[in-house]
Amino acid sequence: MNFTDKIIHLHHCRGVGWQTMKKILLADPSLTTLYTQSYTHWKNILPISATKLQTFYYDLHHLNIQELIHQYKNNDIEIVTIVDDDYPNLLKQIHDPPWVLYLRGDRRLLTFEYSLGVVGARKPSEYGVTALRRVLPPLVKKNYVIISGVATGIDAAAHRIAIDCQGKTIGILGGGHYHMYPVSNIPLATNIIKYGLLISETPPSRRPEPWMFPVRNRIISGLSKGVFVVEARARSGSLITAKLALEQGREVFAIPGNITSELSAGSNFLIQEGAKMVLSAADIDVEIVY
Repeated sequence: MNFTDKIIHLHHCRGVGWQTMKKILLADPSLTTLYTQSYTHWKNILPISATKLQTFYYDLHHLNIQELIHQYKNNDIEIVTIVDDDYPNLLKQIHDPPWVLYLRGDRRLLTFEYSLGVVGARKPSEYGVTALRRVLPPLVKKNYVIISGVATGIDAAAHRIAIDCQGKTIGILGGGHYHMYPVSNIPLATNIIKYGLLISETPPSRRPEPWMFPVRNRIISGLSKGVFVVEARARSGSLITAKLALEQGREVFAIPGNITSELSAGSNFLIQEGAKMVLSAADIDVEIVY
């Protein structure tokens, strides 16, 4: 088994998270002894519970990863690992880049030149959607790839605007490809696959759990040269993404809103803290391109 397949195998083992993968690779960078180490060896180097260790060890020696990879291929799911040449350089620069990406759609979008992450309220106001429809089309026509999280509200609107303008969009899932969430956005996800790219960092059979969605936000910001916040409450996932973007050295943009609206409290706060106020597409383009 080659090195890439070993990484994919590790990524499928239950009990293995990002930090565990890192520890294994630090201990054996070439994964030469992956299948020959004893249970005691793993017990000594991995800081995981006995239950997780048992499931990890079982999957390591019983999971048929080649069969799964073949199954994914038959379902038009491609795999990119962090050691592959077309793994996005922007994403590789973040503190905790995904070890593996599972893709459906146009793989070539991983090599985009300009990209913009879009996040915002799941139940936006008419003002928020109207502002998005004013700002995004000129950027799409300048070949910006629009990246968002396939959620309801602003996410879905951003993906649809990109598609309607005959542009490209990337959707980042919280769970695996076989368990699209929310179910109401399955038609949208199908269109994203057709006209763009759908990405998950979890194996396709993994069901989404609540904690996965904030974690995937680092991929939205990590793949983007800037993050555009369109309506966000004072405490929201959009502000988490904006914070991640700042930590990753990305530009942060926000639409100003009504000071009496809870939906604008978060975006107005970001502007107070130094985010670029957006009144037109040019406000974003000048920062990303120049």
